[in-house]
Formats: sequence, C-alpha cells, structure tokens
Amino acid sequence: MNVAEMRMLRWMCGKTRKDRIRNIEIQRQVGVAPIDTKIREGRLRWFSHLQRRPTNAPTRKLDSIETVEIRRGRGRPKLTWDALIRRDLNGLESSPSIALNRAQWKSLTHVADPS
Repeated sequence: MNVAEMRMLRWMCGKTRKDRIRNIEIQRQVGVAPIDTKIREGRLRWFSHLQRRPTNAPTRKLDSIETVEIRRGRGRPKLTWDALIRRDLNGLESSPSIALNRAQWKSLTHVADPS
C-alpha cells in the first residue's frame, strides 16, 4: 500500500524514482502523512466508536462471539481484528479503557497532516 501511495504522490509532483528524492521529502511537499498511520488512525477511531456503544448493541455483541477453531492451512496465521487493535494499542502504549474518554482518545490517536 505504501508503494502505491508513493507512486501516486510522485506522479502528482511530477517526480520519478530516477530523481532520487526520499519518500519523506515527497510527503512533505504534498503535505500528507504516511498512509499506514492514517489507516491506523481510522481503525482506532472505529474501535473507540465501538467501545462507546452500549453492550447490547449488535456491533458490541460481536466481541463476545466465540469463534470455532478450525484447522487452517500452512503459513502465517491470519491477523485478527483483536490482534491488530492490540498491536496498535501497544504501539501507542495505551489501554482500551481510554477509548471511553473521547477527547483524550482523539489527542492520543490523531495524526495531523504535515503542512
């Protein structure tokens, strides 16, 4: 995904890889944050939205559903939503309980576009 983003940004600036300009410099010129951090921000925003919902809401009921363990094929296991959120929260050194405080959560997870 990062490669596709950088191709588009370079195309917007009229630059190519042959110009040997670093990705960070291209992102600074265009004024955008890296796409992986923006995706993480959206994912954590959705997580906080789900955490603030009542426990009887259909979206919250999905948290309590137990999945049946089935034998999977070879290779790396699929990354689950829970594992992804845990990884994001560990990167921020935070806990899910902070998601209930909207202002604190936004200040923790918001990624501003550099200008």
